[in-house]
Amino acid sequence: MTNRQIMANTLSHIQSPVIPYSLHIEQEVADKMTAYYGGDGWKSRIREFHASPMGISTTIEKPINDVFGIDAFGSLWRSDRLPWHLERPALDKASFDEYEFPGVDIFLEPLVKVNAVGKACEKIRNDPDNFHIIGMGWGLFEHTWRMRGFENTMTDMVAEEGFYTELVNRLTELFVELVRFCADVKADAIFFGDDWGDQRGVIMGPGLWRKYFMPAWKKIYDETHKQNKYVISHCCGSFADIIPDLIEIGLDMVESVQPEAAGMNPYVLKKNYGDRICFWGGLGNQSTIPYGTPDEIKSEVKKLKKEMSVNGGYLLAPAKPLQSEIPVENAVAVFESFIEES
Repeated sequence: MTNRQIMANTLSHIQSPVIPYSLHIEQEVADKMTAYYGGDGWKSRIREFHASPMGISTTIEKPINDVFGIDAFGSLWRSDRLPWHLERPALDKASFDEYEFPGVDIFLEPLVKVNAVGKACEKIRNDPDNFHIIGMGWGLFEHTWRMRGFENTMTDMVAEEGFYTELVNRLTELFVELVRFCADVKADAIFFGDDWGDQRGVIMGPGLWRKYFMPAWKKIYDETHKQNKYVISHCCGSFADIIPDLIEIGLDMVESVQPEAAGMNPYVLKKNYGDRICFWGGLGNQSTIPYGTPDEIKSEVKKLKKEMSVNGGYLLAPAKPLQSEIPVENAVAVFESFIEES
């Protein structure tokens, strides 16, 4: 079966003989693995089940100097260290007075300049057997705190309802226009992202999420489905409380399924919701991968493959890329158990 057939089956809840996987490895870990194997031939054994013909960035930044840059919304960022630091938000008060909200052309101009749509269409024509995903980057909630600062954003949701609703609505319309820009690209899916969860649950609480973000994302997901594209979305942490809502508004697949977060046991999620939404992830980067033995890792991967892939709807992956603190023997165990087609 081709990658496209396997992925399409997975997203249609049809079990395939091959379980798709995604394995991202940070460079430091990859270097250790190359030393372990005595060469980098191991890399060619990883099967890439999907490809990205085009990405759209909503975090375009103009550098001021080697340290600071201003994004398209007017926020000042410090970029000389990771994670990136928001130095000064674009909106220092809950008001759009004297503020010009950026139009969609600011984000599309770089894509038009390099003929991104034409190049993406060519990539897809030349690789028809692959499953193609357009990446969309940061999400609505993330952009609200990029523009207001995190503490202000959490306050705005309660104390400045009118302003915050308008902010989310403006961002939603921007995202809808960005999705419409993708209409001529015959990709299979669009991959969004919005970190609503922390380790304990939904950051703003399920009620406020439903109030502000549920109708907003529904508009974006609906626009995506109009193009006969699947909707895939990333969320860190725990979002168990809103999975029924995500199903209701049309999310096809959710990533990254961190099993250590509250309510995010992948086997329970599969049992409760696996016939209505697909899961991507499930192998713990805070538990199994760094702290398990190689045999424990292989056993857990085998269990994920067996139980999560029933009737399709599952893409095997670590919850996060393999990171530098992982013992090389554990990274090797993840790699070898992933590529084993069973």
